[in-house]
Amino acid sequence: MRVRSLGWAGFELEHEDASLVIDPLLDPAALYAAVGDAAAGVRWPDVVAPSARGTAVAGLVTHLHRDHADAGALAGALAPDAPVLVPAEPSPDGADAPGLAAAQRDLDRAHLTLRPTAPWETATLGPFTVTALPAVDGTGEPQVSWAIEAGGTRVVHCGDTIFHGSWWHVARIAGPVDLALLPVNGATVSFPWRRPASSMPAVMTPEQAAVAARLLRASRAIPMHFGGFDLDPFYRSIPDAVTRFMAAAEAERVEASKLGVGETLEIAAPVDRAPA
Repeated sequence: MRVRSLGWAGFELEHEDASLVIDPLLDPAALYAAVGDAAAGVRWPDVVAPSARGTAVAGLVTHLHRDHADAGALAGALAPDAPVLVPAEPSPDGADAPGLAAAQRDLDRAHLTLRPTAPWETATLGPFTVTALPAVDGTGEPQVSWAIEAGGTRVVHCGDTIFHGSWWHVARIAGPVDLALLPVNGATVSFPWRRPASSMPAVMTPEQAAVAARLLRASRAIPMHFGGFDLDPFYRSIPDAVTRFMAAAEAERVEASKLGVGETLEIAAPVDRAPA
C-alpha cells in the first residue's frame, strides 16, 4: 500500500491502481471564513491535492469540521457516485450545530454521496476494507477514526480525536496495525458556542499520541494535524508538537517517522500475514 500525505490530516491511500482519500483539505482559509479580518495573519497549513482526479473509489471523513471535510477536495478526487463515509451519529445540537453547519452545507451543495457509518461498521470499497472506529471529538461532535486494510496491510487514521479508552478494542478488533496516523498538536480551543471554555486539549498531545500508538501496537506511527490554524483565543496549539512526539515515541518504544506534505510511503504487511 502507498500512503501519501496531503497535509494537515489529509492522506491518500493507493493499492492495486485504486485510491481512497481521508480528510483531504484544499481550502484551509474556509475554516475561519466567519471571523473575517480577525483571521488575517493566520498561518494556514501546507496542503496538496490528491493525485486522484475523479478516480478515487471513496472518501473517508472523520468528522464534519471544515478542516477535515473539504467538499471541494473530495469532489475533485472522487469517481462519479463514489461514496463519502461520514460518522452516523447525529450532532446533539442538530443540523444547525455551529461547528458542523458550514461543512454539511458544502457537502450537500457538492452533491456528494454521503454514507453514514457507525463505529465498528465495515465496508468494502474497491480493494480496500474500511472499518469505522470509536473516537472522541474535543468539542463533543460526532467523530470516528478509520481502519483501512488492503493486501493484508492495515492503516489507522485517527482524525483529531482526544485520548480515549478504546485503543485496546481497536488493537484487538482492527489490528495488527502496520501504520498509525496520529494527531499531535494538543490544541486548546475557545469557541463562542462552547461556553465556558475548557483548558483541556481538544486534540491529543504529542505524548498522548505516542501512548496511543503503543496501545494500538502500531508497527510505525506518523504525526499529523500540526502546523497551522492558530488564532488567539479560538485555537492554540503546541508549537513544537512534532519534536515532542518523536521524543515521546522513542520513550514509548514506538517506531515513528515524519512524512512531508506530498511525500509517499510504501508499507507492506509481514510476509507471514495473510490478507484479512
